[in-house]
Amino acid sequence: MMENKETIIKEAEENVLHTYNRYQVVLDHGDGVYLCDTDDNKYLDFAAGIAVQALGYHYPGYDEALKGQIDKLMHTSNLYYNEPAAEAAEKLVRMSGMSRVFFTNSGTEAIEGALKAARKYAWLKDGKNDHEIIAMNHSFHGRSMGALSVTGNEKYQAPFRPLIGGIRFADYNDLESVKAQFNERTCAVILETIQGEGGIYPATEEFLKGVKALCEEHDALLILDEIQCGMGRSGHLFAWQEYGVKPNIMTCAKALGCGVPVGAFVLDEKTALGSLAPGDHGTTYGGNPFVCAAVSKVLDIFEQDHIVEHVQEVGAYLQEKLDALVDKYDCIAARRGKGLIQGLVIQGRPVGEVVLKSMDEGLIVITAGSDVLRLVPPLVITKDHVDEMVEKLERALTKG
Repeated sequence: MMENKETIIKEAEENVLHTYNRYQVVLDHGDGVYLCDTDDNKYLDFAAGIAVQALGYHYPGYDEALKGQIDKLMHTSNLYYNEPAAEAAEKLVRMSGMSRVFFTNSGTEAIEGALKAARKYAWLKDGKNDHEIIAMNHSFHGRSMGALSVTGNEKYQAPFRPLIGGIRFADYNDLESVKAQFNERTCAVILETIQGEGGIYPATEEFLKGVKALCEEHDALLILDEIQCGMGRSGHLFAWQEYGVKPNIMTCAKALGCGVPVGAFVLDEKTALGSLAPGDHGTTYGGNPFVCAAVSKVLDIFEQDHIVEHVQEVGAYLQEKLDALVDKYDCIAARRGKGLIQGLVIQGRPVGEVVLKSMDEGLIVITAGSDVLRLVPPLVITKDHVDEMVEKLERALTKG
C-alpha cells in the first residue's frame, strides 16, 4: 500500500539533506504531458523536470529501449567498449556537426570537462598555467566548484570561496564588455546560448557572432552551454544552429537522456585533437550502456518523429498566446524566449505566488531568476495543451 503524502514528506525531511525547499506535493507517475500525485491530482506539466522530459512520460519506444538494455547490460566502465555508447556518440556527433563527445553523468560535469579541455588546449600552446576564462554575469552553469566559478551570481558563489582562479566576468549581450575582459591570457569564453536561470535571455545574433570572432582572433575557445536550451527546445536541435555560430565546445544534458541522468561535452576537431588526452579526464559511470541506450533512442525519436519541426510550430503558437497575456494583464511585464523555452516577467506580486496558485489549478510551472515565470514544457505538447495552460494560468493570475 502506498504511504500517504504526509508520511512521505516527513520521511524525506528527516533523512534527505535540506538543500531544496520543495513544494508540498508528492508526484507519483506521469502520462504523456501530465503528472499525477499521490492524492490523485492531475497536473499539466509545463516544467518537464526542469527541461528534462522533452518527450513527456512513456513516449512510444523509449521505455522499451531502456528495459531492453537492462536485460542485457547496465554498466561496464570505460575500460571497455560498448555498443550503445558508440551508437549514441555517432548520432550526437553527426546531428551536432561536431567531432568528438565525452559522456558525463550531469550537466555540471559536462561544464567541468569543458573547462578542463579549454585549459589543456591553452597549456599545450605555451606550457603556462595563467590562462583565464571569461564568463557572463547572471549566468548559471552548475554547483560544483568549477561550474560555480563561472556562474555569475554572487548569491551562489559567496559561501564557497575561494573558487577556481582566472575567471573574469562580462555582461551578456554586451560585446564591448566582453572585449574589455580579453587579454593575452584569455583561453576561452563560456556562455549560455539562451540564459536560463538568469531569466530566459536569448543571445543576440550580433553578440554571439561578435564573441565568436573575438575567440578566433585570439585563438581562444568558445564554449556554449546548451544544457537547458539545447535538444530542440529553442526550435533548433541546438540553439546555436539558428545563429550559424558553431562553438569549439558544447555542453548538453537535461533532455539528452529524457529522464536518465546523462550529460556530454562535445568538441570540434581542432579542440578534440589539441586538448584532453588519455589520463587527463575520466568517469566511472559516464557513457555506460544504460544511459547511452536512452541517448541513442532519444536521438532516433528526434529524427524520426520530427520533434524540432514540431517545436517550431507549437512554439510559435505558444509565443502568440503568451504575448496576448502580456497585453491583457498588468502583472505580466514582458515575454522572453524562443520556441518552448519561454519566460514571463511578473511584476507587482511574487512570482512564487503565481507558481503555487498555478499548481492549485492543475498546472506545473517554475521560476527563473527573481521575477520570471519559466515555461519549459515537454516538446511534444500540442496547441490544445497550450490552450489548456493559458486557461489554467489565467485562473491562477486572477485568483484572490
